[in-house]
Amino acid sequence: MFSGVLRKMNTDLGTSVAYYLNLNNDFVAMHQFIDQSIKIEMTGYECLNCSSSEPTFAQGFCKKCFFESPNAGDWIIRPELSKAHLEIQDRDLAYEKKVQLQPHIVYLSLSSHIKVGVTRKTQLPTRWIDQGAHEALAILEVPNRYLAGVGEVALKACFSDKTNWRKMLQKEAEPVDWVSETNKAIDHTPNDLKQYIIQNNVKPLVITFPVNRYPEKVKSLNLKKETSYTGVLKGIKGQYLIFEDDTVFNVRSNEGLVVNLEV
Repeated sequence: MFSGVLRKMNTDLGTSVAYYLNLNNDFVAMHQFIDQSIKIEMTGYECLNCSSSEPTFAQGFCKKCFFESPNAGDWIIRPELSKAHLEIQDRDLAYEKKVQLQPHIVYLSLSSHIKVGVTRKTQLPTRWIDQGAHEALAILEVPNRYLAGVGEVALKACFSDKTNWRKMLQKEAEPVDWVSETNKAIDHTPNDLKQYIIQNNVKPLVITFPVNRYPEKVKSLNLKKETSYTGVLKGIKGQYLIFEDDTVFNVRSNEGLVVNLEV
């Protein structure tokens, strides 16, 4: 049995994505347990920032840390709100400069449908894997998060910025003409950002996930309510564990829960 606080799974991109769950002193290779029975039991909470046992409020943080920690600032979800390039602090300027003032990528990805997104360059291809993207392509490389946010806002005029997680888990995405979609993105890129367009890049990265069976009718596991669940693991996609009875468990949205894991 493994025990510890849930954090999003680490990943490694090979022929198929490898998934690792870091539970305190245990580094569990979850992809090796596909087709095996797994029991997950919630035993408490642990804030990812302050380690308090208060119930998690959002993103694995207790309520106090969610509203105070620089790791949960609004600019993380809305990069166009970044202000470190102006020397303006949101919660912690030193932290914000470290994260915001580095190369960022504006990209298109295909999970449930084609969408636009932003990530730090160092987070590729992790960001695409976490979204459950089958294919993904970088469009712009800019020097800071604010400019990435400006680019994303502009491209939201013709691309969604949301993933339909149910369709993503059911692998219902339609084929994409990447040349056409890339040209559309370039056409909608603001003129002052066109200098950051990645040239001659129309071949997407293709990602294969370790899934033996996709769910037909998705049922989301709420471990806070059920406290314990046992099922046969049939695959992993994005940050979701997929079970034989069509139950899915989003590890990332349950960060901060303390669990026991039996295989």
